[in-house]
Amino acid sequence: METLKNGQPYDAKQVEDNIYKLWEDSGFFSPDKLSGTQINADSMRINADKRKPFTIIMPPANANGNLHAGHALVMTIEDIMTRYKRMRGFKALWLPGLDHAGFETQVVYEKKLEKEGRSRFKMKPEELYQEILQFTLENKKNIEGQIKKMGASCDWSREKFTLDKDIVTIVYQTFEKLYDKGLVYRGKKIINWCSKHQTSLSDLETKDAEQIDKLYYLKYGPFVIATVRPETKFGDKYVVMHQKDPRYANYKHGQKIALEWINGPIEATVIKDEAIDMDFGTGAMTITPWHDAVDFEIAQKHSLDKEQIIDFYGKLLPIAGEFSGMKITEARQKIIEKLQAKGLVEKIEENYKHVVKRCYKCETLIEPQIKDQWFLKMESLAKPVIASIQANKVTFIPKHYKKISLHWLKNITDWPLSRQIVWGIPIPAKICEKCQSAIIDTTHPEINPSDLNGTCGKCGGNLIKETDTFDTWFSSGQWPFATLQAGQKNDFKTFYPTDVMETAGEIIFFWVARMLMLGLYTTKKLPFTTVYLHGLVLDAKGEKMSKSKGNVINPMELIDKYGTDSLRISLVIGNTPGTSLALDENRIRGYKNFANKIWNASRFVVMNLKDYNPKAKISLNTAQKKNIKELQKLVKETTKLMDDYKFYIAAEKIYHYFWHTFCDKIIEESKEALADPKSRTATQYMLLEILTNSLKLLHPFMPFITEEIYQQLPIKDKKLLMIERWPK
Repeated sequence: METLKNGQPYDAKQVEDNIYKLWEDSGFFSPDKLSGTQINADSMRINADKRKPFTIIMPPANANGNLHAGHALVMTIEDIMTRYKRMRGFKALWLPGLDHAGFETQVVYEKKLEKEGRSRFKMKPEELYQEILQFTLENKKNIEGQIKKMGASCDWSREKFTLDKDIVTIVYQTFEKLYDKGLVYRGKKIINWCSKHQTSLSDLETKDAEQIDKLYYLKYGPFVIATVRPETKFGDKYVVMHQKDPRYANYKHGQKIALEWINGPIEATVIKDEAIDMDFGTGAMTITPWHDAVDFEIAQKHSLDKEQIIDFYGKLLPIAGEFSGMKITEARQKIIEKLQAKGLVEKIEENYKHVVKRCYKCETLIEPQIKDQWFLKMESLAKPVIASIQANKVTFIPKHYKKISLHWLKNITDWPLSRQIVWGIPIPAKICEKCQSAIIDTTHPEINPSDLNGTCGKCGGNLIKETDTFDTWFSSGQWPFATLQAGQKNDFKTFYPTDVMETAGEIIFFWVARMLMLGLYTTKKLPFTTVYLHGLVLDAKGEKMSKSKGNVINPMELIDKYGTDSLRISLVIGNTPGTSLALDENRIRGYKNFANKIWNASRFVVMNLKDYNPKAKISLNTAQKKNIKELQKLVKETTKLMDDYKFYIAAEKIYHYFWHTFCDKIIEESKEALADPKSRTATQYMLLEILTNSLKLLHPFMPFITEEIYQQLPIKDKKLLMIERWPK
């Protein structure tokens, strides 16, 4: 701690671990540490127990790898908020946590298995679960260490994991409550199916991709239908058209028509429905209710039969005749050749551009399937959240996310909660093998048991435990209230609702909207009042990072080269909420130079304070008074910016002030005054005053170097900088 006085250069590697240990050992990451003592809070001294709480629940990082650049941004912004509020005298709690991440983690582990020549489909569920658990717990420790490297001043004594027993209990309580109120149901509905990962996915877990295919015009009796998927047409026995389409005015709803089709003669039924787009193709279409969402709705509306054509592995079923067992991509051309031989192909349109759904993880083409699944009715959950947002009870930063959120909430569909994977929180239910009725059972939620559990009261069939797990967003959607309800005594009462939810704009629907709905439904209170959404962290060329591109930036490597403070401030300055940031290594290198500037300026001041007498009478000259006044103006402006969540502007203002005003101007002008005994003491006072307050302003952004310097300043009764009073 004497490195400034000894004239040594700043070495982040020698400082950061020691400083973090100093903070952690102090216990001041906990808002309870100061209870019963006195703390400075703005202009008055108040009892710590009366402090106003400020709460952030850390978005739980996926415990399946390392922190990436986006995580580094999250840790930086949330630590800035927490340190600032702590210095302002708030009872600041930043609660850390990690996520088992369900499907995401299982996908990561499946890739590991593939490299080892193994497959999850050849493993017992219990064996697979235990392997992923061990993998996740090891990664959890690694990520915790990386979060600490980022300087996160979160309360580790309150850390939660989405598989903690008390969290799971709360998740089950919410599920049971929703089920009892009729909001959760199990039924056969069409779902997005990934044939590679063998699980259903919500709409948010699929991505739309533009694709060019052939559009086939096929003769279906007296009609011509257009399709890009002839492989789904084997079971088509309904031809649908708009009731107002004049081209088909002579055909009546329910009319039967005999015609020749792929595998021989069939009888088709005419259906009139307004869902048909008269401008697509010929305005007439056959429907495949098992493999298309629009077709499914039409079939439901008119009570039509539904028949499965493609199995869950993407292969044709026996209904396809000689094509049975073939993958759909291999069968398509052969099916067209058969139709051509029968004279049933009118024309083929090349280069037809359309949008298809793909799995967001593996990009496998989504195959809609009908399957028994658990669903959550969303409309009644969304309505009170819509009303709250419209009443401005939730503030979005940036503002345009308010409109985006409202649009999604007003057009919300039921949420498929179940996933056909081993890793996650098992759905606590028993299913009748015979009638498929379900019974909620939160007392025996073991992972994938195969034993029978009684008989069904409806049909006498065997009851077996449900083997599906929850969509991971169902548990993380309860994160704010679950972490505090499962936390220390009075935490929920003291810290809920929380103040800010800071996260990536790209998961506003996945997570933020669902937290608002589940939080308000369960606790009758919105889980947070401010939503701060940051953009993506891109590479230096402004491209999205991906392992396949080889452009992923590892924040730990950058910290090793430039120090945490340099990385943190480079992530903040110029980073407007909601916009993406191109992270160039040269940018971080530039802020390392700033860290060196802070160190050297501080060293100059400290080395000139050896004979400083703080009790001496001080008489500042006009220039010195002006400098102090300018500092006070900066403090006022910075405080306003921090309160308005404009950290990107606040950091830049402090940066320019310290470098160009304090270093280039004030210090240079002070050198002559320091040499004059008459003006030396006043100059020492001014330099120490400006340096001390500058360090306080910089601390939320660059905590390590500012704490290291602060501990070496000749100040009486000083505490850790992290709990000192914010300047005024």
